[in-house]
Amino acid sequence: MSLVASHHNRDLTVLEQLSVGSESLGSAIVEGTSPISGAVVLPTCNRFEVYLEADDADAGRQAVIDALVETTSLDRDAIAQALATYEGDDAVHHLMSVATGLESMVVGEREISGQVRRAHIDAQAGQHVSPRLDRLFQSALRTSRVVASSTGLGTSGRSVVSVAFDLASATVNWNGAKALVIGTGALAETGVGSLLARGVDIVGVYSPSGRGAEFGARHGIESLDGEGLREALGSVDVVLACSGGESIVLTPTMVSSARGDATRDLTLVDLALHRDVAPGVEQMRGVHVINLESVGTQAPEESVSSIEAARAIVAHAVARFGDGESARTLDPAVVALREHVFGILEKELGRVRPAAGSSEAAVAEADAVEQSLRRFAKTLLHTPTVRARELAQAGEEDRYLGAIRALYGIDVDMPQDACPADEIDSPWPTSHGTA
Repeated sequence: MSLVASHHNRDLTVLEQLSVGSESLGSAIVEGTSPISGAVVLPTCNRFEVYLEADDADAGRQAVIDALVETTSLDRDAIAQALATYEGDDAVHHLMSVATGLESMVVGEREISGQVRRAHIDAQAGQHVSPRLDRLFQSALRTSRVVASSTGLGTSGRSVVSVAFDLASATVNWNGAKALVIGTGALAETGVGSLLARGVDIVGVYSPSGRGAEFGARHGIESLDGEGLREALGSVDVVLACSGGESIVLTPTMVSSARGDATRDLTLVDLALHRDVAPGVEQMRGVHVINLESVGTQAPEESVSSIEAARAIVAHAVARFGDGESARTLDPAVVALREHVFGILEKELGRVRPAAGSSEAAVAEADAVEQSLRRFAKTLLHTPTVRARELAQAGEEDRYLGAIRALYGIDVDMPQDACPADEIDSPWPTSHGTA
């Protein structure tokens, strides 16, 4: 199961609060007599998600809420309201969609697959990932690779960082501009490459967590301490702030004192979920702030064909993952039927999903419709799945195969070009390790 809060239906300030202490949440919720046997926590700049293995879904959800009450400033009701619950195939489908970029603020952005991989690695290192969750995350990452290589999704190179920098072009003359970076995570890595590609001189990197020296050495950038950060603010044109820490880095007082009599405008690109730039800085003369809300309202649309192709691959991967069992232990006919139903489901869901910037009422209505359609699909699949296994045990597979061909027109031996199933089912290449 998974507990999900994202930019689709929650304010970013709520996500910020939920993410406080996320690095220790996974270990905390599997300790002692917890009903949770495995957990992977996925906090990013625009989502907070917890994937669980628990025998009792309600007990697992309550254990997570209890832990968040202890680590955040939100009350219990606010936490419970913020976290949507997905179980079974719905949880599998959601992770597959997230890992492939289908649920991203910038649809198709590739940064998310690295963030999913990092969450998986962290759970492995913390020894709180269960075997089934481990297999789920490996399957999701394989699916992400297939989508990246088999569809046009994400080929535009659009990402949260690139969209933010495009917005910053209104106030930044990139070629020859001076910049500094706050943070050393995945967004900072992407940001450095994008800044250099735009002809920007990166004068330094500052890390609230103390990892600036390593990051700077890797990229040939000077590592700054607090005083160095203050001095650099007075001479740069743009700042990429994406530290992911839990404390404000750039306060109005710091920015004001650092700029002094500066005559050039300063553009702050704040992509940290826990804001690096304090409220009020955007009201200062000559200072421009671009944040995640800006990106969310201006993110470009991907092509319909690319999204449909990616959703078809995700539906295929969900069907193959199966309802708690390895795809290779399921009768091929059951897999084919699941693929057929999930494929139709995804097309219908594409009709009801709200556009970016839709009202909360429209988002809530679309969520309710999606949940109803998913429940209907699971109900529709239950009896045929049970009957398939009963007939297989009785040695009457041909009756089942004939029935689904006659009723649904399904060919169990799907052509390979229908979906790259071999790639989805294959293990990671050695160079990718286990994550």
